[in-house]
Amino acid sequence: MGIAHPTSKQLPVVAVSACLLGQPVRYDGQDKYTGLIAEELKKHCRLLAVCPEVEIGLGVPREKIQLTLVDGQFKVLKTDELDIDVSGLLADFAIQFINQHALSALVLQDKSPSCGIENTKLFSPTGEQIGLGSGLFAQTIIDLMPNLVIIQASQLQSKKDVQQFVKRLI
Repeated sequence: MGIAHPTSKQLPVVAVSACLLGQPVRYDGQDKYTGLIAEELKKHCRLLAVCPEVEIGLGVPREKIQLTLVDGQFKVLKTDELDIDVSGLLADFAIQFINQHALSALVLQDKSPSCGIENTKLFSPTGEQIGLGSGLFAQTIIDLMPNLVIIQASQLQSKKDVQQFVKRLI
């Protein structure tokens, strides 16, 4: 008798920013491939690629979007057309995404206006950086599922980090 290996259905499902898995979905048509996540994490989890910005219909390449504080509310606006607000689309997609998938965790791209967690540049309506905040996709999920494990790619820098992350899911 050999060691029983979990089937892919038994593995924890971890949504990962698609750019980290090598998909060229960033605003500039590039990726942020991270082998440790794409290869090492894949050994322990079923990875589900997600790019909220592509999912809401923003193309690749696309105009940049930014996290903007408008009248006390966090909004995600196009940088070249500040009257184009994609906040509702991102929030609606986040709700739909968590309702469609039985997630164990998320690994999201740092500093993104959709996926960053407390490290995304926050701007005033006049374009001045006024602080840091969380991307709207990430923040919506955090608000709705506060006990879900959600980390940034920068928190997985070694195989030990990956192992500790996976232990949190079991």
